[in-house]
Amino acid sequence: MARFHLEHGPIPLHHQVYLDVRAALDAGEWRPGDQLPPERELAGRYGCSLITVRRALGDLAREGRLQRTRGRGTIVTLPKIIRDLSSTLSFAQEMALQGLEPGTKLLGAVRAQADETAAAALDIEPGAPTYRLERLRSAGGLPLLLEQVELPADPFPDLLTADLEHGSLYDFLAARYGCQIVSLRETIEPVLPPSREAGLLNQSPRRPMLLLVGTAYTDEGRPVEYSRTYVPGDRSKLLIETRGRWARGLRSIRGTAKSSNDSEDALLLAGDRAGDRASGQR
Repeated sequence: MARFHLEHGPIPLHHQVYLDVRAALDAGEWRPGDQLPPERELAGRYGCSLITVRRALGDLAREGRLQRTRGRGTIVTLPKIIRDLSSTLSFAQEMALQGLEPGTKLLGAVRAQADETAAAALDIEPGAPTYRLERLRSAGGLPLLLEQVELPADPFPDLLTADLEHGSLYDFLAARYGCQIVSLRETIEPVLPPSREAGLLNQSPRRPMLLLVGTAYTDEGRPVEYSRTYVPGDRSKLLIETRGRWARGLRSIRGTAKSSNDSEDALLLAGDRAGDRASGQR
């Protein structure tokens, strides 16, 4: 990044810095996930004060172009990712359509015993054997959502021997076990995430994010997956499309929550959704 000479004139200095940094972002000089130089270094390049640099970076952060976190500095963020909750496309397909490289990191895959919440969702007895999977999904190298999934063990013997880090889980269940997942009932609410989950998503635990809690069903109406998915509101837009009787029957809940200036109003969304999502979704 070449030294940029600020001009003392009608355009405020902080806005000149803002325009130059934004142009560098648009040109790809810094890519999503990159860390910007320290504020003091930027101030030296522009020949201005730290206050001027901080104001410019703050404007870009409010636009969602940058993320400023204590201890990590200023990070270049992705444009908002659109997640269509009514789509039959897989996560990888959705990211590819938006020109992004999808990624999945398997954080854990273990045998467990269902607690009361999971047992109720899966219609099994508390303590029944289950599989617990945790996957961190990313786009363009930045973590986008954290999936915590629980499945009953009996219908899916040897599930943990599969490659659970690549491909669609639903496609795998259909191919190996003949289990066709055709619908998902899911609630969406803003929450303050636990510290561990916030850290995995490079977020502050004091910053709200969306929690999607769902149960997936087969074509026979049998519940086979209980999931909890954390979605940072500053990286995603959730799209829900309803038609006909679905639109008339949809029950939405509007709540209020306080958020910082760079939090999205989308974090205030909460509601219940019931509809069809085909097997490629996860």
